[in-house]
Amino acid sequence: MRRSRHVALAVLLACGSPAVAGAQSGSDAERNKQVIKQHLETMSRGDWRQAAEFFADDVRHHLGVWQDGQQRVVGGKPGAKAILTDNLADIFATFPDWKMEILDLVAEGDVVVARCRVSGTHNGTAKRAVNGGLLVGAKPTGRRFEIQHIHWYRVRDGKITDHFTNRDDLGMTQQLGLLPAKPAAPPAR
Repeated sequence: MRRSRHVALAVLLACGSPAVAGAQSGSDAERNKQVIKQHLETMSRGDWRQAAEFFADDVRHHLGVWQDGQQRVVGGKPGAKAILTDNLADIFATFPDWKMEILDLVAEGDVVVARCRVSGTHNGTAKRAVNGGLLVGAKPTGRRFEIQHIHWYRVRDGKITDHFTNRDDLGMTQQLGLLPAKPAAPPAR
């Protein structure tokens, strides 16, 4: 019996079983989760400059825009952190009370995924095409929004090297009164 367990473990290791791999890299995954948790909590305190320090200098921000079958990527070379830092500055100029409450946070190896409740009050004019580019030049409405974001990160050596996101930009602009709200569904027959 003991020999068969050793053989089974050897087969799992040789095949790269996710269960075994996850067990081996659990401490790395937990450390990476803590990096993202600290990054998001720092932003929610309004300290966007300190939050930007979590980005690697050559961080890649993967935009949701697809062109010719390829996703647009900002960064990936030295100095790319400055682009995301400027984006954070614009977000906080537009929404001084921007908050990102972590609802779920999962990690495996160097990948961390966060589902967040994001909120803020529209008290400034966006100058950069962040948040879907829907707010550039829009006069502040003074209205508050609350939506969901999902952020996917890759973390290496305590720094964010890759960032993907899915946001409800349409819902945000509707809540701010910049786009009409979704029409009511017709009554059931």
